[in-house]
Order: sequence, then structure tokens, then C-alpha cells
Amino acid sequence: MQMIRSLVFLVYQFLMTVIFAGLMLLSFPLSRRQRFMVTTGWTRSLIWGAEKMCGIRYRIVGREHIPSAQQFMVCSKHSSTWETLVLNFLFAPGAFIAKRELLLLPFFGWGFALASPITINRSAGAEAMAQMIRQGRDRIADGFNIVIFPEGTRIAAGKRGKYKSGAARLAIGINNEGVKLPILPVAHNAGFLWPKKGFLRTPGEITLSILPPIDPRQFEMTALTNELERVIEAEVERLGAPGRA
Repeated sequence: MQMIRSLVFLVYQFLMTVIFAGLMLLSFPLSRRQRFMVTTGWTRSLIWGAEKMCGIRYRIVGREHIPSAQQFMVCSKHSSTWETLVLNFLFAPGAFIAKRELLLLPFFGWGFALASPITINRSAGAEAMAQMIRQGRDRIADGFNIVIFPEGTRIAAGKRGKYKSGAARLAIGINNEGVKLPILPVAHNAGFLWPKKGFLRTPGEITLSILPPIDPRQFEMTALTNELERVIEAEVERLGAPGRA
């Protein structure tokens, strides 16, 4: 039954992606913020489908830590596709940091390109970070938050990857330009139910935990990277594996 439900959801996910990619292309004349709000319809539809078809529920704790009067940078644990969907509408509008190659993917990439991500050109070498800071500054000016996964890629549930310095560099770089941009660390246990590999989805309840904001101006780059890893991984370990239905 779990396999059948997962297959049904996979088909549903594909259809929703095709439909919303078309809607995103039609939204081209709109502003960046308006185009982004179309993407939240796609992510909400997939989270709804995951609950109804696969039994994946979720709860969010720590909402009181979300800054109410300023924009911020979300630094999240990355073990699943699930969190990319929830973070999209939870912190909307949000500019996701992503490698440029994702824009070439059929349907998803076409829509994603119109959602105003901050793209990384890895072949640019040292200039890549300067490009990220410029794009980040522009997205902040347009009213976006920034969303980044410090590990750089999805890490299997129960494991931890090496936290890269990109998140700290970006936060410090933007703050050095006179924009106060706190970091909001996020932890969760989604990878146990929606793993990074395979299509099987396991029923249960995911917990997403929003931690107290961090002021990047109080740290140098290495210390900030270490602090992000410390607080996020400690919360991931505390959450453990979610209860299964």
C-alpha cells in the first residue's frame, strides 16, 4: 500500500509541476513578488498531496522567532525535498540559493527561473560569491527573504554534512553593505519520511523547528559557520526520527 500511495503521489507531483510551470510562464509580465506567489500554489499543492496521499503531516514550532519587522536569511537543514516546499510558502517571498544548472530542467527549471532565485555560477570561481551578494542585495531590495541550505546539498536523514562557508559569507557580505539581515536557523526531521533517494514516502508527522535569530555582525566567517552548524545540528539531534503512522 505504501508503494501504491507513493506512486500515485509521484504522478500527482509531475502533473502539478507541469501545470504550475505553465502558469509561471504566463505570469512573466508580473512583478517578481507576484510571480513568486504563483509558486506557493505549487508547493502548497504538493504538501497537501503528500498529506492526503502519503499520510505525511507536519507541525511547526518556534514561529515566535520569525522577525516581524524586517527581512532575514533562512539557513535550513537539507535532507529532503519536503523542506524546499514548506520553506517556499512559510517564508514567502523567499529567494532560494541554487546552482544555475537547475534552471535547465524541463518544467521545474522554467518555472523556478521566474521565481527570482539567487543562482550560483560555479565556473565563476571567486567571482561567484560577489555575484551571490549582488543578487542577494537586489532580492532584499525587492522585498524578498533569502533561503539557503548551508550543507550545499541534501544529506541523508541521521547524518550530517560539512557546513560550507557560503551562507556565512553571504550574510556577512550583505550586512557589510549596510543591510541588517539576521539569520534564522531551521531544523527538521523530514528526511526520515521523505528521503533524499527513492520515491517511497512514509506516513508520519514531521517537525520543523524555527530557532532564535543570529546576528551575523557578531561573528567572523568561520565562527558564524560553526555556530550555524552547532545550533542546527543540535536541534536536529534533539528532534530525532518522527513518529510514524
